[in-house]
This record gives sequence, structure tokens and C-alpha cells, in this order.
Amino acid sequence: MDRPGATLLQPHGWQFATFDPTRSRRAAVLILFGARDGGRSGRPGRDLGRNELDVLFVMRASSLSNHPGQVAFPGGAIDAGDADEGAAALREAEEETGADPRGIEVLGTLPDVGLPVSNFMVTPVLGWWAEQSPIRVVDTAESELVFRCPVETLLDPSRRRTAVVRRDGFVSRTPAFLAPEAVIWGFTAMLLDAVFDGLGWTEPWDRSQEIPAPL
Repeated sequence: MDRPGATLLQPHGWQFATFDPTRSRRAAVLILFGARDGGRSGRPGRDLGRNELDVLFVMRASSLSNHPGQVAFPGGAIDAGDADEGAAALREAEEETGADPRGIEVLGTLPDVGLPVSNFMVTPVLGWWAEQSPIRVVDTAESELVFRCPVETLLDPSRRRTAVVRRDGFVSRTPAFLAPEAVIWGFTAMLLDAVFDGLGWTEPWDRSQEIPAPL
């Protein structure tokens, strides 16, 4: 990503509430890239092209009070025992997906994003899966599905949509990705879209193709 410190997401126009940083809690999510063939060598952008990569996702349990049933990056609240945002993201990824943090290299962090629905100030953490490990749903009370999606699929213009939510006269629009496992939309899709834009990977797509957000 270029322009360090730049705003990652536009603060208005997609959220149904106003974020109050004085009441927020800290959280971190892990945007984890890995080699599609499971290989242990190579680095994205240097040894591996974008079509050789995939990204790790979880589908949140439908019983959760915040963002039920939505696709998300592994992540959660930063605990007092976490050394930093990267450590928190790795811990949460292990707790949610079983991914071994010893095989994950933290590449850096992106600008914080306020998420008023759950009252979190979220730090996105970029990671590289240098030594891959098996993944699974660790806690069914938290997640319903853990999956990896190829970057090639996510960048396919035919799989890009704009997800729309209409509520009490307010209209929210976010990017959406039609992954084989589920529709990725909302906060997660906006982060993914911003990362792809920052990397220069985004292919032109028709933002006028709208779908109702799968709430």
C-alpha cells in the first residue's frame, strides 16, 4: 500500500452510525495472503504473482450479536497480553481458524478504521503465510466456516458487485465479491477493495450492478 497514514476507508456514506473514538475498543484483523499451491517458499509480488495467491476468511456464526453470518477476516479485540496489533491478529487467527502463527509473517499494518456497529477501532494487519498449516472451524459459537479464496477469483470483474442496505431512509453501498463459498461485503469487502486498489491489482468492474446485502 502506498501513501502511509492515508485514510483507508471513507468515514461517511456506508455506516449507519457515527463512530465515537472516545468510547471505542481496540481490535485487529488479519488480512492473510498465502500461496494457492500450499508452497512454503516465495513472497507475494516478488516471487509469486497475484494469481498464485489466496486470502483467508471466516464466516461468523449466525447466532452472534454483531455482524452475524457475515464473512470476515480473522480478528477480534486486542487483549492486554497482546504485544501489539500484529500479535493480537495472529492470536485471533489461531483461535478462529487453527492457523499456526509461527508460520505467518506480519508484513505491516494499515491505517485504523472506526467501526461503530461494534464500537471498535480496527487495525488491519497484513500477513504472509510463509509456512502454511491446516485450517478449520475451531469454535462453532464464533464461526460457521473457514475458507481460502483465490485472489484471481476476487479480482474477476464478473464477480464484483455493489451491495446495498436500505434502513430507515438511509442507504449504504459497499463493494461486494461473489466468492464460491459466500458473498463478501460490508466492512471486509471495503478493506479488501482498498488493499487491491493500493496494490494496483483492481480490474475495472461495473459498480452499477447492485445486489441486496445478504443480511
